[in-house]
Amino acid sequence: MKAHMQTTAGNPWYREPWPWLLMLGPFVVVIAGSVTAWLAVSTNDGLVSEDYYKQGLQVGKTIARSDRARSLGLEARLVVRSDAISVRLGAATPGFVAPSRLTVTVSHPTRAGLDQTRVLERSGEEYAASFHLPASGHWLVTIEDDAASWRLLGNVVLPAAGEVVIGGADPAVK
Repeated sequence: MKAHMQTTAGNPWYREPWPWLLMLGPFVVVIAGSVTAWLAVSTNDGLVSEDYYKQGLQVGKTIARSDRARSLGLEARLVVRSDAISVRLGAATPGFVAPSRLTVTVSHPTRAGLDQTRVLERSGEEYAASFHLPASGHWLVTIEDDAASWRLLGNVVLPAAGEVVIGGADPAVK
């Protein structure tokens, strides 16, 4: 028995398995933390806007523009295809003069790289421009006039069959 104790006690600590097993846990945590920090620094968070503070300050103005469109009773009828969007604009308010151009922004809720903005020129009663949209998906559509005095906001789920209506008359306005 004494011989067995001498060989065990004579080994240096780094030749024993227990210290290495005890150090393995913290070592794995340090490596995982380093990988997580590298991923956080090197990848882009596409959902965070660069000017989020300024956008937050503009919320009141944006809501007022949406309220203005509602009070005018603006209604946009969209025909959405994979290569183009056409818009017919109407208003419940008598004497409303349709603008010569509309700015249409089509944005994806989670993939900012697919967002597109186009200026649609009026041709008769219709506005049209080319867009490059995928065959399916959920899209947010924003329609504004040249002066940015009103704004319509709606959703389009592709593929869309027929017309998609955004906006409409405010029930309080008669």
